[in-house]
Amino acid sequence: MNPDIIIRNETHDDICAITEVTVAAFESLEISNHTEQFIIEALRAAKALTVSLVAEMNGKVVGHIAFSPVTISDGTTGWYGLGPVSVLPAHQQRGIGKALIQKGLRCLKEMNAQGFCLVGHPLYYRKFGFTTMPALVLEGVPPEVFFALVFDGHTPHGNVAFHEGFNAYLPDVKEG
Repeated sequence: MNPDIIIRNETHDDICAITEVTVAAFESLEISNHTEQFIIEALRAAKALTVSLVAEMNGKVVGHIAFSPVTISDGTTGWYGLGPVSVLPAHQQRGIGKALIQKGLRCLKEMNAQGFCLVGHPLYYRKFGFTTMPALVLEGVPPEVFFALVFDGHTPHGNVAFHEGFNAYLPDVKEG
C-alpha cells in the first residue's frame, strides 16, 4: 500500500466524499443494487455506524469502510457487520481496501467485539480469516458468500440480521 495513505475515522466534512467514493466504487458492479451510499446514510442517521473509517491520500478521501451492529437469533451480542467497503476505481488493487478492513477489525477488537460477518466475494475475504459457518444464516443469501470471523472462540448459532439501514433503497423520485 502507498505510504501516503492515511486511515482515520470519518469526520462530518467527509460525508459527501464518502458518498462519491461509494457510488464510484459500486457503479460498474453488476451484483450491486447501487444502494450502498443510501445504506451508509441510513446507518449514520440511525447512529449505527460503530466504526466508519476513510482512507485519505493527499488530502482526498479515496476509500471508506463501515461497521455496524448485527443481531443473532440465539441472543449472542457483540457482533458486527462489515460493509460496505469502497475504494475509488482508480485506487483499487493497491491494498487500500485491505488496510481499511484490517484497521476496522482492530478498532472493533479493541472495543471487545466478539465477531463479524459480511456478504462478499469468497476469494477476497478468506485471506482475512473469514469463513463460512453453517451455524450462522443470513436469510436470502447463499451460504457460500456469507462469512463470519469469530474473535472470542464462541460460534453463535442462528439467523443473523443486519441493521435495518441495510434495507435502504433508492429515494423516491417525484415528478413535477
